[in-house]
Amino acid sequence: MSSVVLFALLSLLCLSTVKAEDPYLFFTWNVTYGTASPLGVPQQVILINGQFPGPNINSTTNNNIVINVFNHLDEPFLFTWNGIQHRKNSWQDGMPGTNCPIAAGTNYTYHFQVKDQIGSYFYFPSVGMHRAAGGFGGLRVNSRLLIPVPFDDPADDYTVLIGDWYTKSHKVLAQLLDAGRSIGNPAGVIINGSPGKDAAGKDDAPLFTMEAGKTYRYRICNVGLKVSLNFRIQSHLMKLVEMDGSHTVQNDYKSLDIHVGQCFSVLVTANQEPKDYYMVASTRFTKYMRTATGIIRYAGSSVPPSPELPAGPVGWAWSFNQWRSFRWNLTASAARPNPQGSYHYGSINITRTIKLASSVGLVNGKRRFALNGASHVESPTPLKLAEYYGVADKVFKYDTIGDEPPESSATITVAPNVLNATFRDYIEIILENPERSIQSYHLDGYSFFAVGMGHGKWTPASRRSYNLLDAVSRHTIQVYPRSWSAIMLTFDNAGMWSLRSELWERHYLGQQLYISVVSPARSLRDEYNIPDNTLLCGVVASLPKPPPYV
Repeated sequence: MSSVVLFALLSLLCLSTVKAEDPYLFFTWNVTYGTASPLGVPQQVILINGQFPGPNINSTTNNNIVINVFNHLDEPFLFTWNGIQHRKNSWQDGMPGTNCPIAAGTNYTYHFQVKDQIGSYFYFPSVGMHRAAGGFGGLRVNSRLLIPVPFDDPADDYTVLIGDWYTKSHKVLAQLLDAGRSIGNPAGVIINGSPGKDAAGKDDAPLFTMEAGKTYRYRICNVGLKVSLNFRIQSHLMKLVEMDGSHTVQNDYKSLDIHVGQCFSVLVTANQEPKDYYMVASTRFTKYMRTATGIIRYAGSSVPPSPELPAGPVGWAWSFNQWRSFRWNLTASAARPNPQGSYHYGSINITRTIKLASSVGLVNGKRRFALNGASHVESPTPLKLAEYYGVADKVFKYDTIGDEPPESSATITVAPNVLNATFRDYIEIILENPERSIQSYHLDGYSFFAVGMGHGKWTPASRRSYNLLDAVSRHTIQVYPRSWSAIMLTFDNAGMWSLRSELWERHYLGQQLYISVVSPARSLRDEYNIPDNTLLCGVVASLPKPPPYV
């Protein structure tokens, strides 16, 4: 063997023994108030580096994301990262139950890793009603070259943030809720911060451009407060390829119902006459109609879009049947959530069934929303910190609710709502909606298998209708009126995790809880140590730090 060849082999061997750290992405975000006119009326909004909506985070699997947030508002502030699982790291979840808020005039640095969560997500402010003022943006996790995705690279990749919008400020909306009133109906719908037309009815400039014959990816997220929206593109089919971080069976759709908190990815081929076309987002399941538009332009086009917008669907049955058409792409080679791989979620024995029923009622003359009769209130001490510092008994009680809903006439209890879950138990959660409006629920820290939906009340016999083969693994699920939805997951991610209504009026007034998942090993294998820069508040502010995990 020649010396040159031997040197090359030794060099390769040395390189293979050095484990390079995953790449870092660094951001500095200045959060400020500003004035914008999302619906043609100047109002105060929350800006990130002067932008509304906020900047898009474009990351790749296993990237370390470091974001230094400077809070220039007059209120405490937090970001949460909708759908990012923060494996072993609920310290970065950014919910009031896990983190002390960033005080006005101060800063805090988030540091989290996106792991193998290929897909489309978004971030938003999690304190109070800040979400109603903006501060949201897209967060995409791209695949590394070593992990192929089940479609060819698109010509470009576009983020579309749709949502309902109120012209009242977030502070006024909070005052209405605090007074026991409703925030009412939204004033309109926006796409990427605009309804698509100015006060005179003139179209905004095109949002996106496509070249004839090429295929593009659109990541559509409903970042609103209250209303499910239907999304469609004039004269174009949408091929669904991913939702909430899971690749799907690739069916074509003329329109898609996207519920609050959900993200869908579609491929759109520019195969129509070269001109301008409208994207449309319109309200669903409401007595009123609100619509936003945005223009997609074929490169070189000077032909305006047809003024005739494509009609949206009607009724609940259409939406339910569309949900039934969604299937997980089992042939995709991307990473899959646990439990998967060598065994299948449908063959695992259920350890525990938790039925959570929503309710609404008056407490001291003011409206509150509840789950199993408990309406959550935030504590001055984040629940995770109280638990970690060993003072949980001074802040909250575990399991104030049971695994079965109380009688519908039961009194609503207002208190921090924390459920204990045994580490690595496989749990079935039934979300029951006895009300006449649609609901949407999100679980931080996990993706779950959305196995079933049905009308009326759930019974054990309902399991016969479950999809135990290829239900999509996701983090947000809708519950239709007077219906139920069933999800399954293994609680293998230690931490304190938010299960919440994504309808922010309901969330603000208590329709949420936290799930405590504690590893008995107290080991770095299962959970990271508390970060050195963690903000401390409440009863833990002056306590000595507990011994680190090893």
